[in-house]
Amino acid sequence: MSMDAEARLAKAGLTLPDAPSPAANYVPSVIAKGLVFIAGQAPVRDGKYAFTGRVGNEVTVEDAQAAARLCGLNILAQVKAAVGGDWSRVKRCVRICGYVSSAPGFFEQPKVLDGCSDLMVQALGEAGRHSRSALGVAALRGNVPVAVDAIFELAD
Repeated sequence: MSMDAEARLAKAGLTLPDAPSPAANYVPSVIAKGLVFIAGQAPVRDGKYAFTGRVGNEVTVEDAQAAARLCGLNILAQVKAAVGGDWSRVKRCVRICGYVSSAPGFFEQPKVLDGCSDLMVQALGEAGRHSRSALGVAALRGNVPVAVDAIFELAD
């Protein structure tokens, strides 16, 4: 890539956090057959959940979008760690899957996930365009409103 993700984010006034530690018995990323699989990332900032509650009750769509954006920053931090900081190894974001803790009657899960999707395009340009699923769920760990996992393709 001519401009790495961190440089693009810096132009937008954003910085990548350190990659968060796993919350249970798993690894934050796995590289297999030219792909990097990133474990589900919560809206963690400075080691704490930055947002809690169900979307459609305690959490607005706008705050949920901000939470999804923070999940995206944590995803990119995990990608950076997985490739040893070498953004030239990252070819593209292939897929994101978001889980939205949804109050009964809430049906705007795709709008919530736009917070993460928009960040991927902002950080990676055209290489940030991806396939996606946005799922409503009853609950997430720590009562967070959203969690997102991702798959990235590595350059040959």
